[in-house]
Amino acid sequence: MAFSFLQTFQRAWAVCRIVQVSCFRGLISRPILILRAMSSTQFRVFLLFSLGYFISYLFRGVNLGFAPLITHELGLSAADLGLLTSLYFLGFAGAQIPAGVLLDHFGPRRVTAGLLLFAAAGIWVFGAAHSVGMMMLGRLLIGVGVSACLGAAFKALAQHFVVTRLPLVNGLVMAVGGLGGVAVGSPLTWVLGFTGWRLVCVVLGLLTIAVSAAIWTMAPDARDTHHQAGLVSQFKGTGHILKSPAFWKVASFSVMTQGVFYAMQSLWVGAWLRDVAGLAAGPAAALVSLLGVAMMAGSVGFGAAARSLEKRGVSLYAFSGIGMGLFVIAQVLIMLRVPLPAGLLWGAYGIFGGTGILSYAVLARHFPPHMTGRCNTTLTLIIFLLIFGFQIGVGAVLSRWPATDGRYPPAAHLTAWGILVALEIASAIWYVFPGRVLTKPAHLHAEHQS
Repeated sequence: MAFSFLQTFQRAWAVCRIVQVSCFRGLISRPILILRAMSSTQFRVFLLFSLGYFISYLFRGVNLGFAPLITHELGLSAADLGLLTSLYFLGFAGAQIPAGVLLDHFGPRRVTAGLLLFAAAGIWVFGAAHSVGMMMLGRLLIGVGVSACLGAAFKALAQHFVVTRLPLVNGLVMAVGGLGGVAVGSPLTWVLGFTGWRLVCVVLGLLTIAVSAAIWTMAPDARDTHHQAGLVSQFKGTGHILKSPAFWKVASFSVMTQGVFYAMQSLWVGAWLRDVAGLAAGPAAALVSLLGVAMMAGSVGFGAAARSLEKRGVSLYAFSGIGMGLFVIAQVLIMLRVPLPAGLLWGAYGIFGGTGILSYAVLARHFPPHMTGRCNTTLTLIIFLLIFGFQIGVGAVLSRWPATDGRYPPAAHLTAWGILVALEIASAIWYVFPGRVLTKPAHLHAEHQS
């Protein structure tokens, strides 16, 4: 088994060497070229909806910094903390299908700006709460409020950019949003050193309203030019997406790896670094920020490399699968606690953790343009349902071991991580299993039946 693992690692390393030049050369040059080539309208679309996703990402991981304070104040267990934090993802997931229909019907500008007001209300409810129940309500409202941010960004980009540029511009949006993952590391820890977490909630609410106002007033109100069917027919279209073999073939590995990555990054990575790696708060927060920076670099770098590799015969589907496979290997190396620098291991975790985002661009090539919003939000729905389940599940697994001064034994964390890696490997097998469902675009006619 060890020899087989070594062979797998060597093959993955060989793939890394093949794509290294195009990926990291493109990390700087291609994004600059894309930004310089954008029209003023394209740049506004990119910037404004990237800010919306930044807010979404910031709310996603803010409990990573709040967790020690909230746990001490309310006396929460790991299971309680996992449930409280994961309600963001439940609200986010529950709003995905209606958000996708609204995006295709009313456009990304109106939907994003309106929903962000719910997020502002949610963080204020959360910050003012003195009971777990009110905090749960606040996290649920936040999840609903930012539920359209990612899907709206991809929808707006698909309306203003040619499809061949979507892997890179989608990656750039992910990179800007990923700054939220950086902010909840060392910067948030520094802020909480001299002010309370409740005041931080007030400021976050004001920032959210400012971004909502900017999108409402400055984003172009692009609408699809095709005939819009009724809302009932559009919901039927979402049902057809969920029944599509092509959708599930693309989504299988992606939803599992992204579900694991974001569930851990937004909460449980900090506990691992504290309990297993034995790091103090400062070094642990620094690694969380490094992970966020690495995720940004991976999103841009893989998006830049995708187009070059396609010209050489490597499909976007295959390239995305390679990146996700390397993410699983990075997790195994961390679990085995191999004698490598922590920055290298967690940097690899972040770089490859975001590669599943390429699946959005893959879907855009297999479904009609008027289904883009629903394809994106349906994929996001599944991802966030998994994040919700994984955060609760990890907390439940950890709680099966007795905590000492709020810390859980390494065996508890290794058990939780082992279960997640096993699920990822199972999804990888389905992803690479030969099939013909991606040989031609999917044709969905549900909207023309009424």
